[in-house]
Amino acid sequence: MQLSEQELRRRHEREELQKMGINPYPSELFDVTATAKEIKDNYDPEQNNYQEVSLAGRLMSRRVMGKASFAELMDSSGRIQIYVSRDDIAPGENKDLYNTVFKKMLDIGDFIGVKGYVFKTQVGETSVHVTELKLLTKSLKPLPIVKREVDENGVEHVYDAFTDPELRYRQRYVDLVVNPEVRETFIKRTKLVNTMRDYLNERGYLEVETPILQPLYGGAAARPFKTHHNTLDMTLYLRIANELYLKRLIVGGFDGVYEFSKDFRNEGMSRFHNPEFTQVELYVAYKDYYWMMDLVEEMVEKVALALHGTTEVQVGENKINFARPWKRFTMFEAIEHFTKIDISEMDEPQLRETAAGLGIKLDPNIGKGKIIDEIFGEMCEGKLIQPTFITDYPVEMSPLAKKHRSKEGLVERFEAICNGKEICNAFSELNDPIDQRARFEEQLELGKRGDTEAMVLDEDFLRALEYGMPPTAGLGIGIDRLSMIMTNSPSIQEVLFFPQMKPENN
Repeated sequence: MQLSEQELRRRHEREELQKMGINPYPSELFDVTATAKEIKDNYDPEQNNYQEVSLAGRLMSRRVMGKASFAELMDSSGRIQIYVSRDDIAPGENKDLYNTVFKKMLDIGDFIGVKGYVFKTQVGETSVHVTELKLLTKSLKPLPIVKREVDENGVEHVYDAFTDPELRYRQRYVDLVVNPEVRETFIKRTKLVNTMRDYLNERGYLEVETPILQPLYGGAAARPFKTHHNTLDMTLYLRIANELYLKRLIVGGFDGVYEFSKDFRNEGMSRFHNPEFTQVELYVAYKDYYWMMDLVEEMVEKVALALHGTTEVQVGENKINFARPWKRFTMFEAIEHFTKIDISEMDEPQLRETAAGLGIKLDPNIGKGKIIDEIFGEMCEGKLIQPTFITDYPVEMSPLAKKHRSKEGLVERFEAICNGKEICNAFSELNDPIDQRARFEEQLELGKRGDTEAMVLDEDFLRALEYGMPPTAGLGIGIDRLSMIMTNSPSIQEVLFFPQMKPENN
């Protein structure tokens, strides 16, 4: 292992601290009584509160001025200035804690704990006057030095920023330390999930857990990851969706169930796709897809309000308004709107000819439903910026959706499109076991033609349907995609703590 000069020096400091009887990684609890943000928000010089505080965090800057120094400590809430005096932290004759340890053996990135009292400096900055200081963790690698300065107009300027995506995503722990705005993105993501969970709980729906390892993959059109269980000597798959298990619970008598699930699809990666992703799926008995559209509008509107205090969210150059009601198009209406071509009565050869005329290249193995999906994806999806429901899909595209009550050849399905990408998918769920078996068999035929994302036939799920599933509305919302929009993030990697990466080149 080749070490830099700084890494060698920090290792030497670690050894010297141990020789002095100072443990660079002590075990004792350090009692934190306040955070940087709490102190800065609530300190009142007139009341002279916070006369005894204890806080801990990383040392992020230091200005040594002889017998006294100013430094900056960063905890999970932000940064605060601390004032360290030799005579306060090292009273008496032994000045090593200040002269040797603080001045010479502490580095940017080290964790320290301090006790003291709060005051305001002559320039009005809330600070902590340190009376006790303890090293909590010695950092052996130097952090990237990101300099931030505020000019006379109050504008912040950042120098030597840690911006390389390869490094940021691979070393997210460093990214979170030196780029505080990244931390805010993930705080908003958690608030998004909690808002949705609270919304669903308030309506009495039950949060459940279903298997991640499944003997058959189902519930979506996707390629799975495959593994092997040694004891059972059987192939298992990482789930591509949890739909079929949640429907089994509706068969079992629950009126409404949902799950925030990690799903896995063995397919391409891009700034909109990660092989491991999060979605929430919801199934409610005695409802249909019209009812579910209203729920989606209301729930996502609440998310926008919770995160931003308004229904309007800036996403890149677009201002997106999530206020209800959202625009609604059938799929054929959307295609005709953007291409001026009515494809609703076309057969497969005609659809292939139309796609070719629009400059769309097609896989020869896909069927009619996938062709329509390709035309919509190429010609319509990217142009739908404001939240829009696309409804009434061709039956070939939706093996798990109920046939439309009044439109032959279509199913009761919708997707919500926003900022040019799908954020949710929902059905009036197919509960006719005979029809469902026929749909599965059609998928098997597509698989034989070479469609690697065709669904497999699940006999146990069909058996469950034969016991009877009430009319049900089902929904899946992609948490990663919605988080991208709600945090104005340009790629899915920005809203995943640890996105999948190529192997590191060592």
